[in-house]
Amino acid sequence: MNSAPAAERGEPLLKVRKVNGWYGESHVLHDVSLDLYEGETITLVGRNGAGKTSTLRAIMNLLPRRSGEIRIAGRDMAKVPVHRTAHSGIGYVPEERGIFASLTVSENLMLPPKVAEGGMSVEAIFDLFPNLAERRNSPGTKLSGGEQQMLAIARILRTGVKIILLDEPTEGLAPVIIQRIGDVLVELKKSGMTLLLVEQNFRFARKVADRFYLMEDGHILESFPTAQLDAKMDRLHEVVGV
Repeated sequence: MNSAPAAERGEPLLKVRKVNGWYGESHVLHDVSLDLYEGETITLVGRNGAGKTSTLRAIMNLLPRRSGEIRIAGRDMAKVPVHRTAHSGIGYVPEERGIFASLTVSENLMLPPKVAEGGMSVEAIFDLFPNLAERRNSPGTKLSGGEQQMLAIARILRTGVKIILLDEPTEGLAPVIIQRIGDVLVELKKSGMTLLLVEQNFRFARKVADRFYLMEDGHILESFPTAQLDAKMDRLHEVVGV
């Protein structure tokens, strides 16, 4: 875990400042600010509807309307068209995963274009996810929920992005699959990947997270390092209700 004070770490790789977001007339994000440093993992926690997924969508320029400042490696994302967002080095694994049912594992894996140098090779991805190697010729309809989640993550790794946003990567999965995905995220973190998770499973998140951000009603209430997680559990139970 990178515990160096922010002042010693330079500019964050992802910088979010006073971001507001709307779906129609519904104001869902209120002055959301957060920092994500290169090689770091942060986790957004909060009840359903707290604004966690909307924060990820705002970063990816997928909200119908937003305001505020979002910068990736200093680049102002307000000026980047939606279809060019990934070329700024950021990838998104949504909760619904987006696996194409009629395509095989290998075809799904090859679908997204490379957006930068340094993406993982298919062979390296299959080493990381042996389950997918075994199912490489299976169509998406034949994959379990856990295998679909692995494929959704694997697909992003091939593109060469440096930041991955993961929305509820363990929801509804069997414990053995959760363990495997946790191990993969630990390996990605060791390799220098920068991660932003939305995750309700604190036990899972603490394995990889450097810091947590607590959200409620579209606001960031507070942030704290993972070392303080146990001391914050009463507060988390109060706000998140788990």
